[in-house]
Amino acid sequence: MKSFSSWRPRRWFLSMGVVAALAITLVQAPGQAAAAGVLLSQNRPVTVSSSESAAFPGTAAVDGNLGTRWSSQFTDPQWIQVDLGAGAAIQEVRLNWEAAYARAFTVQVSSDATAWSTVYTTSAGTGGDQTLAVTGTGRYVRLQLTARATQYGYSLWEFQVYGNGSTGPGPDGLLSYGKPATASTYQNDGACGGCTPAKVTDYDPATRWATSATNGWVDPGWITIDLGATATVSKVVLQWDPAYAVSYQIQVSDDNANWRTIYTTTAGRGFKETLTVSGTGRYVRMYGTQRSNGYGYSLWEFQVYGTGGAPTPPPPPPPAPNFTRLAWSDEFNGANGSTPDPAKWTPEVGPGVNNELQYYTNNNNARMDGAGNLVIQARREVTPGSACPPDPNSGGATTCQYTSGRINTHGKFDTTYGRVEARIKVSTTQGLWPAFWMLGSNFFAGTPWPYSGEIDILEHIGREPNLVHSTLHAPAYFGGGGYGAPFDFGSAAGGAFHVFAVEWDSAHMTFFVDSNPFFTVDRAALESTRGPWVFDHPFFIILNNAIGGDWPGPPGGGTVLPQNMVIDYVRVYR
Repeated sequence: MKSFSSWRPRRWFLSMGVVAALAITLVQAPGQAAAAGVLLSQNRPVTVSSSESAAFPGTAAVDGNLGTRWSSQFTDPQWIQVDLGAGAAIQEVRLNWEAAYARAFTVQVSSDATAWSTVYTTSAGTGGDQTLAVTGTGRYVRLQLTARATQYGYSLWEFQVYGNGSTGPGPDGLLSYGKPATASTYQNDGACGGCTPAKVTDYDPATRWATSATNGWVDPGWITIDLGATATVSKVVLQWDPAYAVSYQIQVSDDNANWRTIYTTTAGRGFKETLTVSGTGRYVRMYGTQRSNGYGYSLWEFQVYGTGGAPTPPPPPPPAPNFTRLAWSDEFNGANGSTPDPAKWTPEVGPGVNNELQYYTNNNNARMDGAGNLVIQARREVTPGSACPPDPNSGGATTCQYTSGRINTHGKFDTTYGRVEARIKVSTTQGLWPAFWMLGSNFFAGTPWPYSGEIDILEHIGREPNLVHSTLHAPAYFGGGGYGAPFDFGSAAGGAFHVFAVEWDSAHMTFFVDSNPFFTVDRAALESTRGPWVFDHPFFIILNNAIGGDWPGPPGGGTVLPQNMVIDYVRVYR
């Protein structure tokens, strides 16, 4: 019933050249021209689009060992990226290809692993040993591979970057990650626990600093970052909570006592502000003089960019996804009456949340139908000894009057980025709330919702029979204020199977119903209008068929039970 690309046969192959069996440390060969600058890339962090297997990791291309290599999957395009740890003037790139080389590729540089500049391009790659003269500045160097010379993937013994490094990042290098911060006051109470100054430099957009609710909801209010050494500051990024500054200054200091103003405004607008500045000092301060409301000052992130300082490299970004390479799936091809694969799914057992009225069972309500589908059934069934919100259809009974199923992949599969899709026929009647969604994997490690982030690929409520919804939830936009959009079928959503999907990378999410890309979230627009993007970490998958709850309301006189949510497959491409 289900068809998708099968795995192509693979073969192991050796280089056309002779490789010593022993590990070989790279040295300059007699007669080989001296490289421009110094070797910057050896043993630096690497990310790749894919690896053929665990035997051929990206790190093998920067380990200085001609007996190890990186090898990609057998598709176009692919890429390999090295984090030099600090900005540098790049002068030369050396590629030592295995037999599976690139006919067409580009070399790109970036200061932030997001915005890239091309410094070399070719459509006539020769393989073997290639020495490329380039000119560019950046912390990250990426080899973007677009056309293979063989039927296999791309394979490199070594990917070497040469140039002139520095003790600090190059232009617009991040200087503030992990650096000490102090503030006029900070909040640590039930409303904002642990909202300390250090939260603005932790590179976590779901944590924040706030001035104290006891004595900090006053003007002025300030927060200072110690860069560890003198730096030339060229850019400051402020990601504000709704408690933002209308009037403030950015200041620098050599001694944390005498301050020089390098930016001032009386028209701060909150959300994300990217400021071009010019100044030199070890300390950088946001000095707020007029609050936007009756609260204090609060920042999710305070990032300082420039040269010099004593920077600590931030964690490398996750690899970019491939929306066509199947990474994980469940086709639900089990025998009639069998339960979901325990290697892939865990049932959540007990009452629901959000004032839902059902009791989620241990897969009693989640069974295969023997025809290639998983059926999650919502039905009227009392669970003795349970406790649910009062059911208006049972005289206000607080023993759970309904049962259903909810399963998740936590601890068994999660993903950062990719195309996540499922083919589903939704249940639909008054009071029903079927959903296909994702929750940040850090939730079960103690990060509370909505700080974990939530990606709702599909939600349907029975009182809107023609609509489905896709929504994002994060600390600054959640619940009824989540950021999302509906899709209107123009007829009953539950009348047929539909494919619901999201394509997700570091810069955007696009939500689909069947082949219709009906809602796109642009990261830059989100950060500048709603709040931080908190979706650069692993998320796991959830399927559930809820009854009642704050959004759909309870079942009523028109409710028909049982109701089946039928899932043909779930697939993840990345």
